[in-house]
Amino acid sequence: MGIQIRLMQPEDYTSAIQLWQELPGLGLSSADREEAIQAFLKRNPNTCFAAAQDKIILGTVLGGSDGRRGYLYHLAVHADYQKQGLGSTLVQTCLDALQSQGIEKCHIFVIADNQEGIQFWQKIGWQRRGDILVMSKEIR
Repeated sequence: MGIQIRLMQPEDYTSAIQLWQELPGLGLSSADREEAIQAFLKRNPNTCFAAAQDKIILGTVLGGSDGRRGYLYHLAVHADYQKQGLGSTLVQTCLDALQSQGIEKCHIFVIADNQEGIQFWQKIGWQRRGDILVMSKEIR
């Protein structure tokens, strides 16, 4: 059976976190604990996707919105399946789902020294912005 793009399910967490941990350039934090990801999936049930083959997760993308802008997180493709269009397909599937909810613009966060990631995003049409920067604060 070929690779299928489908909505990500709560039971995909174990396979997804393993994939995320194996990929360089993908930043993980306490927001990636199982309960946090389950809550994200519950809030965004139609914008998070997995690429699966025979129940094995080969890729993921988490999409969500604040009702105004969309945000993508954890685009990940297993190393053996990279550079075959799977990442682009996951991104487009997620963008289509966000657009169907009325979202017209989407943002991503890329770790500054992740050159491979930056090149991927630019290759598929995303623009690097120099006019904004991200600031964060822990509130727990």
